[in-house]
Amino acid sequence: MTPRSVASVITAHRQLEGGGFPVRRPFPTASLDQVDPFLLLDEMGPVEWAPGEAIGAPDHPHRGFETVTYLLEGHMCHRDSFGHAGELRTGDVQWMTAGSGLVHSEMPHPDFQKRGGTTHGFQIWVNLPRDRKLMAPRYQEIAAAEIPLAESNDGLVHARVIAGESLGVSARIETVIPITFLHLTIAPGGALEQPLVPALNAMVYCFGGAGEFGPYGTPATDGQLVFFGDGDEARIAVSPDATEPLQALLLAGAPLGEPVARYGPFVMNTRDELVQAMQDFESGKMGRIVPEPQ
Repeated sequence: MTPRSVASVITAHRQLEGGGFPVRRPFPTASLDQVDPFLLLDEMGPVEWAPGEAIGAPDHPHRGFETVTYLLEGHMCHRDSFGHAGELRTGDVQWMTAGSGLVHSEMPHPDFQKRGGTTHGFQIWVNLPRDRKLMAPRYQEIAAAEIPLAESNDGLVHARVIAGESLGVSARIETVIPITFLHLTIAPGGALEQPLVPALNAMVYCFGGAGEFGPYGTPATDGQLVFFGDGDEARIAVSPDATEPLQALLLAGAPLGEPVARYGPFVMNTRDELVQAMQDFESGKMGRIVPEPQ
């Protein structure tokens, strides 16, 4: 195996998103627009809401890509213009393929809104290839208890396998293009050598503890993104002297190599396609969310 070197380490910046939700965002930024096929990576919170203060994302459209929500803590409700509704609780994953377009909302569950609590999680945007941008919208929702778990022989590495494969365990999610998405917990002294097809772009986002990456042990810590270079294996290790485990997401995907035209919640290949998306939304072709009966 050829280990991937570390091409760069990027520190996420903090900002308020939407109606004032705090996120840490390693990209898109002025210095890093995307990591093809990934368009956005947001760490949502962690934020502690007082009773009555929790906020979410009211009705808004999407077309041309996928949104992946991974909730570490909290309780959210989602609804869309196709009549789909559900809930996300701690540890759950929602993989939504917006495709041809829909309107959806992501809001705190009424019980959570009433009592308050901690919200922490991730939202990731994955681009769709040109010939699948207008595919029919779909949801894949995996409860925490149903996410496959992998463990190294020494018990020092644990992986929740959300997409792809790790340590001989395969995910349940079906992806449009090849994607690996792992939530890694690596204890002090632990190491993972994750095989990855050379054609994939690969990165690791740290959100707790610190690790050493690549063949030379490049350091990175909480709030930093490690972008790997070429090779067919990503190495991640934690020093035996570390005082806490590394918590990290490993993301790898097949780059599309296509033009990207994006405007707010629409991601297409050309400006004309963006204009069409906006016209379709404004004319109601993406539908609307019908209010729940009182």
